[in-house]
Amino acid sequence: MTSTMDLGGVVVATTLAFTEDDSAPAGLAVDYDKFAEHVDFLMSNGCRGVGPNGSLGEYSSLTDEERRKVIQVAVEAVDGRGIVIAGAHGVGSHQARKWAEWAREDGADGVLLLPPTLYRANEGEVIAHYEEVAKVGLPIMAYNNPFDTKVDLVPSLVAKLAEIPEVVAIKEFSGDVRRVYEIKELCDIDIIAGADDVLFELMVNGAVGWFAGYPNAFPKEAVELYNLLVEGKWHEARELYTQLVAVFRWDSRTEFVQAIKLSMDICGNSYGGPTRPPRGPLSDEQRAQVTVDTERALAALAAR
Repeated sequence: MTSTMDLGGVVVATTLAFTEDDSAPAGLAVDYDKFAEHVDFLMSNGCRGVGPNGSLGEYSSLTDEERRKVIQVAVEAVDGRGIVIAGAHGVGSHQARKWAEWAREDGADGVLLLPPTLYRANEGEVIAHYEEVAKVGLPIMAYNNPFDTKVDLVPSLVAKLAEIPEVVAIKEFSGDVRRVYEIKELCDIDIIAGADDVLFELMVNGAVGWFAGYPNAFPKEAVELYNLLVEGKWHEARELYTQLVAVFRWDSRTEFVQAIKLSMDICGNSYGGPTRPPRGPLSDEQRAQVTVDTERALAALAAR
């Protein structure tokens, strides 16, 4: 492989802080200072790196100027302590390539890349998309999220993408834990756990890293959980995971951004705050359930 990137560890798909401002899009301005503080908080708690401008970072609700500045702020805040994997998602490869070029210019270590968004691409179109972005030269973590993109990067397709030297990893979000074995049988690519509520199963099966949502709220405990899994301390890891999995399930629900931001506010270590459209506030019922699940997890962690 010409491109390499050490992905062992917890890379957090960062949330993005907004502050009320009538002159900003949807009345919410990006709060870059709070975002930088959050990145520093994650790195100070042992995370391997951050993944700004993913779905959790609400990239599709940002202006181009905001989206680029988020990467610049993340790189500055990480300050060499780990890696920055910038979301380079785009409808077409010409758009995704431009985001990858800017990510490279702004100091990111690699990019996270969905197949074409808003279009159900066929296999040839998916491969062409990745080949075009690979020309930028940054390591690429392909991202399989068949729920949002309606394109499933099945193991046989992952094997074809793995032939592109820059495609070094696959973030697996399908929820099908059997795929770790299937992918490993077909190609040599780093498999990254992409859904928090199947982390245990994916790591046991051979995933090497965690591209995570809920560690925005509990980074220290997430790193501890990851380390237990890497060390093969399955029983201890399962005990900790059992306390967290109810709240982790929100990472796989439609309202995951709102839920994770609320959990951050409940935990009180970092600012969650509101979301930009199309994401509206949680319903009263959802808010109550996220609160119960988060407080239960905090109580269990405190009792350890």
